[in-house]
Amino acid sequence: MEDVRESRFFSFPDEEEKILKYWNSIDAFHEQLRRTEGKPEYVFFDGPPFATGMPHYGHLLAGTIKDIVTRYASATGHHVSRRFGWDCHGLPVEYEIDKKLDIKTRQDVLDLGIANYNEECRSIVMRYSKEWESIVTRMGRWIDFENDYKTLDPTFMESVWWVFKQLYEKGLVYKGFKVMPYSTGCTTALSNFEAGQNYKDVSDPAVIVSFPMDDDPDGASLVAWTTTPWTLPSNLALCVNPEFTYLKVKDPATGNVFIVGKERLGEIPGAVPKKKKSKKGDDGAAAQGFEIMQEIPGSDLVGKRYTPLFPFFADMKAEGAFQVCGDSYVTSDSGTGIVHQAPAFGEDDYRVCLAHGVIKKGGVVPCPVDDDGCFTSHVPDFEGHHVKEADKEIIAAVKGLGRLISSGSIVHSYPFCWRSDTPLIYKTVPSWFVKVEEIKPQLLKNNAQTNWVPSYVKEKRFHNWLEGARDWAISRTRFWGTPIPIWMSDDGEEIVVIGSKQELEELTGTKVDDLHRHFIDTLTIPSKQGKGELKRVEDVFDCWFESGSMPYAQAHYPFENQDKFENNFPGDFVAEGLDQTRGWFYTMMVLSTALFDKPAFKNLVCNGLVLASDGKKMSKRLKNYPDPLEVVHKYGADALRLYLINSPVVRAETLKFQEEGVSGVIREVFLPWYNAYRFAAQNILRWEAETGKQLNPDKVLEQPQTNILDKWISAAVRSLTRVMSKEMQAYRLYTVVPFLVKFIDNLTNIYVRYNRKRLKGRNGPEDTAMALATLHHVLVMLCKAMAPFTPFFTENMYQNLKRAMQDEQPASLHWCDFPAAEEEMSGDEHLQASVTRMQSVIDLVRQIRTKHNRSVKTPIKEVIIAHVDDSFLADIAGELQEFVAEECNTLNIQVCNDPMKYSILKADPDFRVLGKKLGKKMGQVAKAIKNLPQDELISLKDGKSIEVEGETITPDDVKILNEFKMPEGYPNPEELDAAGDGEVLVLVDLHIDTDMLTSKMAREIVNRIQKQRKSCGINLQDTIEVFLQADNIPEDTLTNILSSQEAYITEAVGVPIHLWNEGSHASIKNAPEEEVFKQQHTIQSGEESLDITVTIVRTASISQELEQTHI
Repeated sequence: MEDVRESRFFSFPDEEEKILKYWNSIDAFHEQLRRTEGKPEYVFFDGPPFATGMPHYGHLLAGTIKDIVTRYASATGHHVSRRFGWDCHGLPVEYEIDKKLDIKTRQDVLDLGIANYNEECRSIVMRYSKEWESIVTRMGRWIDFENDYKTLDPTFMESVWWVFKQLYEKGLVYKGFKVMPYSTGCTTALSNFEAGQNYKDVSDPAVIVSFPMDDDPDGASLVAWTTTPWTLPSNLALCVNPEFTYLKVKDPATGNVFIVGKERLGEIPGAVPKKKKSKKGDDGAAAQGFEIMQEIPGSDLVGKRYTPLFPFFADMKAEGAFQVCGDSYVTSDSGTGIVHQAPAFGEDDYRVCLAHGVIKKGGVVPCPVDDDGCFTSHVPDFEGHHVKEADKEIIAAVKGLGRLISSGSIVHSYPFCWRSDTPLIYKTVPSWFVKVEEIKPQLLKNNAQTNWVPSYVKEKRFHNWLEGARDWAISRTRFWGTPIPIWMSDDGEEIVVIGSKQELEELTGTKVDDLHRHFIDTLTIPSKQGKGELKRVEDVFDCWFESGSMPYAQAHYPFENQDKFENNFPGDFVAEGLDQTRGWFYTMMVLSTALFDKPAFKNLVCNGLVLASDGKKMSKRLKNYPDPLEVVHKYGADALRLYLINSPVVRAETLKFQEEGVSGVIREVFLPWYNAYRFAAQNILRWEAETGKQLNPDKVLEQPQTNILDKWISAAVRSLTRVMSKEMQAYRLYTVVPFLVKFIDNLTNIYVRYNRKRLKGRNGPEDTAMALATLHHVLVMLCKAMAPFTPFFTENMYQNLKRAMQDEQPASLHWCDFPAAEEEMSGDEHLQASVTRMQSVIDLVRQIRTKHNRSVKTPIKEVIIAHVDDSFLADIAGELQEFVAEECNTLNIQVCNDPMKYSILKADPDFRVLGKKLGKKMGQVAKAIKNLPQDELISLKDGKSIEVEGETITPDDVKILNEFKMPEGYPNPEELDAAGDGEVLVLVDLHIDTDMLTSKMAREIVNRIQKQRKSCGINLQDTIEVFLQADNIPEDTLTNILSSQEAYITEAVGVPIHLWNEGSHASIKNAPEEEVFKQQHTIQSGEESLDITVTIVRTASISQELEQTHI
């Protein structure tokens, strides 16, 4: 192995750049694919992003999840093709061109020419593809950009045609008119899941309008409420709830008579009496409200006729319009209990009017709004005005007609176009539909066959979406997309659906290379029914139809790769964000179910949203988040990867991105890990220099381990392999990463920390070799386990660690097999439990020190450890004793197998469990549990059930705790304290004597020497002499400290310590000036300050400026 530089000279981002160059030099990714060729296929589907924008943290998160899972699959014996995909069609691209060319309307596109418009779109679809490739590669993701797929490729588009033809031939496609979310900004209908992506709180007008009834003896008017005044010119009906009661009321001031829902009377201004504000002493007379003339069942109003508000469609009255309909969708929580119906602009309006004969199926539905959202000549009073801008004029017109009862505003959540950010309207449009409702049972069945992580997204969010799924409008009246392959006669009765290029060429007699509109719109097919030439319908596919076809289209199925596809479908794995439950995940499931009655994938990892640190959506305009590349250049991609993966976002929850969290990964995970690796490398080199041999870890480990920490860390590695194998196969990254991070913490803070003296050679070369070989093995195994998660850092360490390995190793860590799950060995569980408890003991002693403001350098007279497990106490009193004694800095350790000698039992009720079990009686029982006598608490602790207040209480209903009790006759009760964790009880004697102060001083002196050594750049391998001089204390005091603590100081520093004398002058005088390091130090001892001078002379140096030598 080669030496490793100090962490302060190690730049994670710079080292990652070197690894990238190394991977490139050995063609690491493609070589991995070559090495796994012929192994079982692991099929990964990559959802295609648009390249018209730059990647954000959401993309990097999903990309990291995909990279981790596919790296793991490759390392566990699979061949994993990873093709990057690009979404090239649809609104995102067209919207960019519309902005660039200042295109406002559909006619603008036709004037420019579809060919010119589409080629403009083509020119920008890969605008940021190089930036995407650069950022994705810099994040360490291995994916094939050279063999990518694009939704604009003719092969991809041809497979989309095939998918559509299969659906058509199965009877799952129809053309219909449907009220749909409509973007006037993009002049196209949107799917329901697109409409749900961008809701905003907005203020809209809220008006109440009167509709005079025909032939009512009192001249009553129905009153309806609406927040879309622009739909009033298209009113064709009113709707009441037949189950509600309505009131006929009279305004005494005007004589006007209105009909309104009984529970909504207060919506009419002045209808409900209100108490006037009064002067002092005046009770105030109640204002007179409306006279209630009659209660009317809602069912009695159904079928009544009324006078149209505007004359634009008054002629339809003879055909059944302008009547009162009845439907239960009318609610009593808002409005007047009467809803105005404009069937062209509301889904419920359309359904209700159709059911009551106001409009006819297949008949004309008045829709006086064009594709750009402006009124047509059918409503000449408002012709050319955009509907949302016409509200004020329409309200004024209603007022002029004397029909405006009330006008105000309401703040509510309203859908906006996800692309143009303009308000959506609901509008009846012709569209081609897939019959999703018809295959709903199969969708639910296939969803049940999939594994989602986290599972609740599948079981609740996605399941509920499938339960409420409606037919899917797949056509868009746009230009840049895959054309819908339908050729139709002018009367619409003869239809030909094309499923391939070859079929189109045969039927048209024309060679076709490109399938976009401007290449095929002019092609016609001769009619077989004598109807002339069949022409293609103008629509293109919704781009979600294309991305949902991705599993087939990326492989150009069924035209190529037929066997390979059919043998490996459904795919093994997909991953995207939570928003795709109504997007890509949904469309894939619909199409795979319709085509093959199978799910498209077996396993799915769904991540949550990454928000700015303030919890708001990340915004380039607001600049409320750090640029991802800047974070990578500052901390490295591995740190960003681990920060994202070890967060709630992998459980489909939100993450408030904090840059400090990324730096925290460096500080809390990578630096301790790196220092453990550096410590191993330094001491392997030192061992080799001292013994004149080369350490061969594999050969050393052929001998049985005898040291308890060696056996413990080896057991922990075996446990790690089992946990990782189980959890990774279940795709539970959110459980794997915390386990790995905890393992690194145990390695650095237990194994390396407690073993430092062994690793430095305290017990002789053979024991040191075993410790170093064990540490080397653990580091190699950890690199292999962490490789999918932190590919750069692990590769960096592996390149050096492999130099000490016996057999020739692969050139890249990522060509190695993932550690196989190792069986548990006898004693593993006990070992790990004992060390975990030992660490609890050490932590509890630290808590007591903190509580009493006692530094670690101040020795403790005695620590008593109480626990019922004799085997654990035997370990503490035996092999683990030295570690506890050193970490706790205690002079004596006692163990006790009877915690009750120092404690009493207390019961803590589990309110969650008891609440479900006892209901209202929980409080009474819980109170009694807290006052249980010791004998009953002992029964519970022994696993027995007891009766409390007539209820059976089991050990699962409570938590039994040990509470400290001062033992009788203890000599210094005021200096005894205790702490426990519910299992282990620790008592600490805090009494201080002279010997303990001497020990404390020795530790302080060692601390100052080691800090001076480090600050002066003196390496562990350098030969040194150390001299101490007392500045403000008697020399015999210092002599006493050095002599009484000689063994500890010499072992800790590595060389004997000399008192300063005249001989010291000669030694220092003969040394070069640059090799003498002298510093003064102040040590606090109680209330006194002790000043000493430390002089370190480097007599032989092997230190050197380290260069990067790993690669």
